[in-house]
Amino acid sequence: MKYGILFWGTLGALVVLPVAGCDKTDGRREDVPGRHISLEEVAAVLSGIRLGPEQMAEVREATGTSAGNGYDEEYRMKDLFAAPGCGVGEEASTKAEVYPHPLRDLLREVVLSRQTKAGTLEAEAWLDSLAASDVQIYWPFSDSWDGKTLPVVTYDSGDNAEQNEGYLLKADGSVEKVLVDEQMARERPVWVVNRNSDADYKSLELLRREDPSWGSGGGDIIVHPQTKAVDARALILRSFKAKRQFDSWLSGGSEYWIRCAAVDDYTVSTEAEMRIYEPKITDFMIVVRRAQVGEELAINTVLVSDWVEEMESSALMIVEDDGGTKTTWKASAVVKYNSKAYGVEVELPLNTRDDIVWRGALSYGFIEKALRKEKAADRWIGLGEVEILLEFI
Repeated sequence: MKYGILFWGTLGALVVLPVAGCDKTDGRREDVPGRHISLEEVAAVLSGIRLGPEQMAEVREATGTSAGNGYDEEYRMKDLFAAPGCGVGEEASTKAEVYPHPLRDLLREVVLSRQTKAGTLEAEAWLDSLAASDVQIYWPFSDSWDGKTLPVVTYDSGDNAEQNEGYLLKADGSVEKVLVDEQMARERPVWVVNRNSDADYKSLELLRREDPSWGSGGGDIIVHPQTKAVDARALILRSFKAKRQFDSWLSGGSEYWIRCAAVDDYTVSTEAEMRIYEPKITDFMIVVRRAQVGEELAINTVLVSDWVEEMESSALMIVEDDGGTKTTWKASAVVKYNSKAYGVEVELPLNTRDDIVWRGALSYGFIEKALRKEKAADRWIGLGEVEILLEFI
């Protein structure tokens, strides 16, 4: 192992930050060629900052903006350095510099003030790597902050643990080591240093802002044919409800991918046309924050824009994103032609570490049976650890 940055930690111990060649499996990942950023290291550095109301408000603004844009309560280091207070989905160019002493400046001061002159270059390189990485501050339940309590700083250890060691920051500048769990995060502010996994994808909230027709059940972004098939109806995902979270709370909320394949806009008139028909795929992400487990989330999004009588089923897959190597799930959407059923093959994208919540055929008869139920509460369809509410329009 190679060692680089050295400084005195908040608890009076010498902290040695490895910069390359580490063989530990603690969530480290190469963010800039030749350099590594450890989540534990970043948490230790943040615990050495004398935080004030301005820095707390900065992080709270960013996490609130991210949540309002359809993401988790997260503040990326990329934004922390480039545009203080900017949340995921917010254009940095529209963000005015409103913090005279942003967190990035205090972070730099802590790192640089504890270096020898010879070590300054390594410290600068570490800060540059941090700013370019996917590391972030995750603040669960940040909307309940009382406006004054300082945080406990911890990190995602990467082993799916439900508790971890953290640093309790006190008003007098002292720090106490504590054991952190989700219950503590519900009762007082906790900053978790973890990695961002959803910022590269547009949330439903952002998609709706680009296309207001999403709010009424669809839009041009997924499927909206110019000519509508005769007697066709659109299948809408009205609401979504997650029964639980799949990963440790230290990793953040869950990103559910909804992928539906169907022979959409079905207008074939010969068997030959049927054999070359390709299904269309609807693919979008729903972020469920920790506080939203068990809550009904209004989605109002098209799954299939033109469901005609000849369509017997679509292929539906719901996964909770955990990354890994890209692969596919081979499925089929079934249609009828001249009283014969044809399975039209499709490959839905999947990652090897994803949690498969549900996958299978979503048939017309099954959906109709659910919609005919007398009570609205009985129309929810249970699919593994989630429930969905569908509607034909």
